[in-house]
Amino acid sequence: MAFQVRIRQSDSPVAVEPGQTILAAALAQGVAYPHGCQSGNCGACKSRQYAGDIELAPYSEYALTAAERADGLILACRAMPWSDAEVAWLEADEVVVHPLRQMICRVTALEPATHDIRIVRLDILSGGPFAFSAGQYARVTFKGLPARDYSMANRPDQDGLEFHIRQLGGGTASVYAATQLKPGDRVAIEGPFGTSYLREQHTGPIVAIAGGSGLAPIKSIVETALARGMRQDIRLYFGVRDERDLYHEAPLRALAAAHDNFRMTPVLSEPSGPTTRRTGFVHRVVDAELGDVDGMKAYLAGPPPMVEAASMLLAGRGIRREDIHADAFYTEAEKTALGGTP
Repeated sequence: MAFQVRIRQSDSPVAVEPGQTILAAALAQGVAYPHGCQSGNCGACKSRQYAGDIELAPYSEYALTAAERADGLILACRAMPWSDAEVAWLEADEVVVHPLRQMICRVTALEPATHDIRIVRLDILSGGPFAFSAGQYARVTFKGLPARDYSMANRPDQDGLEFHIRQLGGGTASVYAATQLKPGDRVAIEGPFGTSYLREQHTGPIVAIAGGSGLAPIKSIVETALARGMRQDIRLYFGVRDERDLYHEAPLRALAAAHDNFRMTPVLSEPSGPTTRRTGFVHRVVDAELGDVDGMKAYLAGPPPMVEAASMLLAGRGIRREDIHADAFYTEAEKTALGGTP
């Protein structure tokens, strides 16, 4: 027998079958519940439990700390009720809701960014217009392959779409994009998704940390902030292994030259030779340079270990967890291992 879960932001309760999560039931019944990874690792569906008996499947303590759980918070994507219950998702600052679009696009250009990252540019043929906030992502389907999530790298006000796709060993979609995709091909796009988007009303300082192809959403966030005339201090740290993994540096340097409130710092974790660049783990470089964090927001994107380490560091430095907007790039194998949907 299904349990009735009242969601305070929804007009009607949702029926949740035993063993089903609140998030899965809510989405299936048309409730626009905030969510991200759906595997207990991002915290986007963090909610407050007001009543009922709710069990949580395993999750990352980065997404929900022991203190938060003790304070009555849950992750809807891991929450399985065993009685009627009442919850409410946490109200994010500047909540934005864009229409969910299912579009057919055409590949207009393919550019090598690094030895393993390819920039894919698309024009929208049908299903638009496509509105999104800088930092969000879309589900991309190439020629009948399983859909995969990639962040938009362009600004929302620019025509077309830009994705940075890193080739992964065993990744069917990324290998296809790297070896078989060609100009003129049709690509299905659904979105936008994600809550790690630019808060445009924020006036305090910004620190943005990107790892590898995590530069895509961070690029969109930084370029949008500057294009919107945001005047606060904006620092971007781009962490990669070696020189050959750096890309898009010249345009970012040009932005820094044009905007005195923006600076970017590349960081090499495993340089293969002598270098004048900053070296080591990118979050350690951030820690050494960050200074006062009062009123700061952070935007993070890239490999999960980097995102988790940077999040813990920033929280330890005094940035509120609700001001740390993180997008960890899990592979499909990692999502499956963590209990997500492949």
